[in-house]
Amino acid sequence: MNTNKITIAYGDGIGPEIMEATIDVLNAAGANLIYDTIEIGEKVYLSGSKFGISDSDWSTLEKNKIFLKAPITTPQGGGYQSLNVAIRKTLGLLANVRPCISYSPFVDTNFANIDLVIVRENEEDLYAGIEHQQTDEVVQCLKLVSVQGSEKIIRYAFEYAKAHNRKHVTCMSKDNIMKLTDGMFHKMFNKIALEYPEISNDHYIIDIGAAKLASDPERFDVVVTLNLYGDIISDIAADVAGSVGLGGSSNVGENFAMFEAIHGSAPDIAGKDIANPSGLINGACMMLVQIGKADIAEKIQNALLKTLEDGIHTGDIFKGGLSQQRVGTKAFAKALIERLGQLPSTFKPVKLNSDAKPIIIKTEEKKLIVKKLVGTDVFIDWSSENRNGKILGGKISQLSVLNLKLSKISNRGVEVYPAGHSATFCTNHWSCRFLNTEDCNPELIIQLLQNFNAAGFDVIKTENLYTLDGKAAYSVA
Repeated sequence: MNTNKITIAYGDGIGPEIMEATIDVLNAAGANLIYDTIEIGEKVYLSGSKFGISDSDWSTLEKNKIFLKAPITTPQGGGYQSLNVAIRKTLGLLANVRPCISYSPFVDTNFANIDLVIVRENEEDLYAGIEHQQTDEVVQCLKLVSVQGSEKIIRYAFEYAKAHNRKHVTCMSKDNIMKLTDGMFHKMFNKIALEYPEISNDHYIIDIGAAKLASDPERFDVVVTLNLYGDIISDIAADVAGSVGLGGSSNVGENFAMFEAIHGSAPDIAGKDIANPSGLINGACMMLVQIGKADIAEKIQNALLKTLEDGIHTGDIFKGGLSQQRVGTKAFAKALIERLGQLPSTFKPVKLNSDAKPIIIKTEEKKLIVKKLVGTDVFIDWSSENRNGKILGGKISQLSVLNLKLSKISNRGVEVYPAGHSATFCTNHWSCRFLNTEDCNPELIIQLLQNFNAAGFDVIKTENLYTLDGKAAYSVA
């Protein structure tokens, strides 16, 4: 992606201020870019756009392939979809890369040597945003994790480590609870790690991993994880390093890339000329590397370090005894521009690889597996008889078809029939599992659903159960 034309959007809240500062820096540094400006965010949402972007501006994104984006505000309430998620999924931006560096002793932090990168899966997991209100008491959100999505992001993390001379990759998941989704991710990590013997690796359960990022972030180098976890821990890491306002990120795929600050639009401080533009400036530097202008990115990042080193700080990082001058957004950008061409004296100067190429990931060819239908989970909305699982089980067991028989009933993932405990709290959302591991077929399931309908039960969804290469591909209650 060696280009001089990029798409930019000024966004909402503090977005216009930090974008203006960033563009000033890019121009002064000699980036020699042409900007196609599009409008996104709250105003576009409220004009009737579901995703906060017009169809014509989608075309601009697809044409230019590189997008530098300020933060936006998504209106509260239903009917509005996340623009970030839509762009990432639509344009195949598989990896969200968030470097996190401490700028001690000039920016206050308890950890002087943080230098880690979080590589976050960007297209699936709970951020697919597939939700359903199934009863008046229970809402469902589907967590989708694919073999290909897991393989791509994990390979990207190892390739990133290799390209940037990093020595260790850590995987974080919750596979002790979500044994199929997170379990697939962890197994894929273990498999791919074997292909990179020169890079050490380990795995943390996400809760203790997040705790360690907060208490001992200097132990980490590259962290790869699923979408939601990555969103959470990247903010944790940025905050313990000094300020979320300093963090930039890239969203990269095979043909497109988007760059931004990691923080939101901060409408409470909008228009006050006090926002820190460093996050978007750092995101812009990642963009410059992506499009073959690493020398310009190097110049800007060294000037940024020099500015911080000289104690010229915005309010979010200003601290007496460390800072010399409190400045606003415009003045910070001006100070950075004045230092273009200078190197920091305390910080190690940034040296980027001018020959670095974008990381392109190809997945392995999918192997043929044997998939066999063995049953179905029938979910119903039922609240009669004091929500007693034993009573419901007696009714549901009579609906079995031939050898497709009721195996168990669970409520919120807890078995309530035939086993169960009287103290278990039950909602009106029940999962009735029918199994026939020898000779199950769709016709039996259709007949089973007809029996549910004839008996007056409110079926809200079904989930067919399979084995893959003889192994059960469904969770137990």
